[in-house]
Amino acid sequence: MKSISRTDTSAIGAWWWTVDRAALLALVVMLILGFIMVMAASPPVAERLDRPSFHFVMRQSVLLPFVVLIIGGVSLLQPHTIRRIACIGFVVCIGLLVLTLMLGPETKGARRWLSLGGFSLQPSELVKPCFAVLTAWMLAEWRRKPDFPGAWISLLLVAMVSALLLKQPDLGQTMVVLTVWFGQLFIAGLPIILTIALIGAAGAVMYGAYLTLDHVSSRIDRFFDPNAGDTYQVDRSMEAFAHGGLFGTGPGEGRIKSVLPDAHSDFVFSVMGEEFGALAGLLLIGLIGFLVLRGFMRLRGGSDLFIMLAGAGLLAQFGVQSLIHMGSALQLIPAKGMTLPFISYGGTSLLAMSFGMGMVLAFTRSRHGREPAT
Repeated sequence: MKSISRTDTSAIGAWWWTVDRAALLALVVMLILGFIMVMAASPPVAERLDRPSFHFVMRQSVLLPFVVLIIGGVSLLQPHTIRRIACIGFVVCIGLLVLTLMLGPETKGARRWLSLGGFSLQPSELVKPCFAVLTAWMLAEWRRKPDFPGAWISLLLVAMVSALLLKQPDLGQTMVVLTVWFGQLFIAGLPIILTIALIGAAGAVMYGAYLTLDHVSSRIDRFFDPNAGDTYQVDRSMEAFAHGGLFGTGPGEGRIKSVLPDAHSDFVFSVMGEEFGALAGLLLIGLIGFLVLRGFMRLRGGSDLFIMLAGAGLLAQFGVQSLIHMGSALQLIPAKGMTLPFISYGGTSLLAMSFGMGMVLAFTRSRHGREPAT
């Protein structure tokens, strides 16, 4: 790619000299780490399900070419094209969320998956990047034209998405959506009175979930008092980190993954801690932090409020989801099943996060003749 001249006016040439190549490299490294972790964590899970040992590895390997195409293809697009795609995607995802509540199989008291043509989809993962872009557009239009009810429209959108997610119920995804929306409002210039009011409203929603959703109250009670219920997965997770120490037991040598039901998805960070050690975990945290901070630094130099809000929302989604996964594995927050972006096994999550980060690369490309940041 270095042979591409700066005078190359083709789409690929223009993309190469304007895209954030450091962030692109970090994403490639995460994809490689993710495939390694799926190879390390998934065979015991597959065997418990009476499937071939490398069942999940093969499925993940089939998805990876599509992931590369999505990240690369979306990063080539212009912001107005991304906005149109996100609007259409949001409408489709709302329909899928409704269908999930009506037709999705109930698993452990929740309806979160939808089977379409032999494939399982989790619409809650797909709706998040589209939601971040759509609310960014509404808020940017509100700031550009004060008489445009963009803030109220964004409130309607977040209320609709949150209601559908809580109906499943899925409090974790609801928290991610609310965090993205609140962050965008804050950047757009939310008055301090409304800021306090929204914080209070969010607290009321969380307290209401604690009172009305049994699985939420159970997880919170067990977090503060381990004797209040079963803490098997979290206990095994902490045991994995203790067993791995600083440098880990070595690839494939972990023991805890054989007894962790969701070792390849919700607790893949625990498997990394045992087999590759605390240093590997810290390196991954640094990589995630680099992507988020790098993205915000690139956005800071722009003048388009829509690009800034959309990029910030997508980066917040990426960062918050990572924090929830790692915080749950380390018993820093109440346990919440959520994939670690690009590291955990999970088709819908992987494709949705690829779409989101592809949009981030598109939004952070150098424009208006500026030299790309190094």
